[in-house]
Amino acid sequence: IKKLIILIYFYLMVAKAKDELEQELVDKEAEKDRYLAEKAPPLQTSGMSFAELQELCQELHAKIDVVDEERYDIEAKVLHNTREIKDLNIKVLDLRGKFKRPTLRRVRVSADAILRSLLGSKHKVSMDLRANLKSVKKEDTEKEKTVEVSDWRKNVEAMSGMEGRKKMFDAAQ
Repeated sequence: IKKLIILIYFYLMVAKAKDELEQELVDKEAEKDRYLAEKAPPLQTSGMSFAELQELCQELHAKIDVVDEERYDIEAKVLHNTREIKDLNIKVLDLRGKFKRPTLRRVRVSADAILRSLLGSKHKVSMDLRANLKSVKKEDTEKEKTVEVSDWRKNVEAMSGMEGRKKMFDAAQ
């Protein structure tokens, strides 16, 4: 039931987001149309004389020149700011390289010290890890190490040929 509620909620969120996106696109289109109507009114060239058309063209060229100058100024500012950002990034990298980082040393801390630092000094917890280890008797390990060492040449001669292979096969079974 929880999954169904979550799915319904998710579906409603997606539908709401879709509606908002469509509304935003409609608003942008309306804003664009309003801006163009304000800044560039439709031209009424019908019924104008040749002199009036020339005057209109000169006015339009003057407006185009003003817009081009503004665009050029903005591009120059953006280029200047981009160069300044690059210079500041280079300075930051230079400053970062000037300071030498110290080499880190390994610090050995016991388990008791870690628990004391985590739990505080009020709690008395000791963690003796060595007490939980199994003890191994030395006698058992010494018995395993003492194996009869015989002359290896006799062993090689005994195992050579078909008889040796038969002995090895019998020993394996």
